[in-house]
Amino acid sequence: MSWRPGLSRWAGPGGGRKRAADADPGLRPALLALVEPEERGDPMSPLRWSTKSTRNLADELTRQGHKVGADTVGDLLRDEGFSLQGNAKTLEGTRHPDRDAQFRYISEPARAHQDSGDPVISVDTKKKELIGEFTNAGRDWRPKGQPAAVRTHDFPGDSAGKAIPYGVYDVTADAGWVNVGTDHDTAAFAVESIRRWWKAVGSGEYPAARRLLITADAGGSNGYRTRAWKTGLAALAAETGLQITCCHFPPGTSKWNKVEHQLFSHITMNWRGRPLTSHDVVINSIAATTTRTGLTVQARLDDGAYPTGVKVSNAQMAALPVTRHPFHGDWNYTLHPAPGHTPGPPASNDQEHRPAAPPELTGLAPADLDQLIASSPPCGRPSASSGRAAIRPATPGTSPAPAGHPFSPSPTASWPPCSTCG
Repeated sequence: MSWRPGLSRWAGPGGGRKRAADADPGLRPALLALVEPEERGDPMSPLRWSTKSTRNLADELTRQGHKVGADTVGDLLRDEGFSLQGNAKTLEGTRHPDRDAQFRYISEPARAHQDSGDPVISVDTKKKELIGEFTNAGRDWRPKGQPAAVRTHDFPGDSAGKAIPYGVYDVTADAGWVNVGTDHDTAAFAVESIRRWWKAVGSGEYPAARRLLITADAGGSNGYRTRAWKTGLAALAAETGLQITCCHFPPGTSKWNKVEHQLFSHITMNWRGRPLTSHDVVINSIAATTTRTGLTVQARLDDGAYPTGVKVSNAQMAALPVTRHPFHGDWNYTLHPAPGHTPGPPASNDQEHRPAAPPELTGLAPADLDQLIASSPPCGRPSASSGRAAIRPATPGTSPAPAGHPFSPSPTASWPPCSTCG
């Protein structure tokens, strides 16, 4: 027996108003029918496409004849093991059958390049950012009650432009280079970012390098289907004298690319809660990014124009000095510094090889160039008709042509000594 305040009698065991679920045996099943996952619940449930808040659930149950309040609905749901939950990003879609094999394949040339002192870089474009007083996710320490004032809407028309950070992460040196563009994220912009990294950092860090390995996503401006990406890399290879190998991660696996979690994630944390009001703020925030493990980052502004819609013809693709690897040649390929290069075993001393030259360097069509060389005296002696000397490649035992020379021989080719002029 216990005393109930406000009552003139004692309440015995089991006395008082019964719980709603006990007074209405059909309440609990009706509630479960509304909140169970769609694959097990009623396909004609009136709340199938509505937010299942406790208030909405209580209103629907009351409409069905089960008079109940929102608090009671919440208690019943917790009793049944329910809780408020968000989405879980665990579904990756269909896995490519060669997904893991490609991961293993990428690790092999990466290790080989590092062992030989050649650079290995991971590249990608970070999310575009509007320049102006726009909200930036995250929080930063500020005087209490004085948050940074930003616009209520992120309309591009209210911005002072945009920032397109293209990241180049040096895997061996744990160093980043970010080229911040202002125009479009195109293949030309991607290749130019790598070119700027090589001129500013790479050539100094790897002066003896003859190869470059690039790991990139499967899509975007540096995707394996993007023709302009490959033609741009071919031009970069001819300009630098580097043999450029590109390995793409399988579709849907971009987060495994090191630039994502070794560079971009730290940049995002460094500028969290800070409105990117100018390009200077973007550049300085990126350049100030560091980690306890020693990451260093450099950033530069690229205000060049990179128009979209550039077409690359089938003939241009067929002329590329590219070698597709035996395993997934669409994902793995090598651009050679000498156009027309055919991979194979080193040439013997009694064989002569002549690297082809692109028309933009010689001013002649390939057929005209071949005719000119055929009519020229041997050993590169000047012809009376041409008035010029042919360029003769280096011979074994002599210094090779400097990096970036358009006629630098392939690393796999050897040149026979001349018996006439030595």
